[in-house]
Amino acid sequence: MILVNFSHPLSADQIEQLQNLLGAPIERTIEVHSQIEPGQPLGPQVSAMVDRAGLTQEEWEHAPLLINPPSLNFSATMLIAELHGRMGYFPACVRLRAVNGAIPPRFEVAEVLNLQSQHEAARRRRA
Repeated sequence: MILVNFSHPLSADQIEQLQNLLGAPIERTIEVHSQIEPGQPLGPQVSAMVDRAGLTQEEWEHAPLLINPPSLNFSATMLIAELHGRMGYFPACVRLRAVNGAIPPRFEVAEVLNLQSQHEAARRRRA
């Protein structure tokens, strides 16, 4: 599995949590800087962000990828659209959550979101 991380670097514990959830090793992590310039159009910035991951078109389409999206909701939304266009399907994404009562604040892996499965289920609900 290749983790493409558009957010804060994940800790060793978070990587281990992911591997346990997936039942597969994270063989490579690609860290992608995802800060945007708010005064500029978002689409081109997100396209450039995805380009910085350095994956080939073949890898986008066929490699086992897991995406940790940026925290900024508009960037994350645009990223999913960009990735669907490149991949031909919705990627699996990491969802983190705050550990209740942790001092200092820390996050744990909540789940791996299967966006493609959610998409297919929604299509079946269409009338």
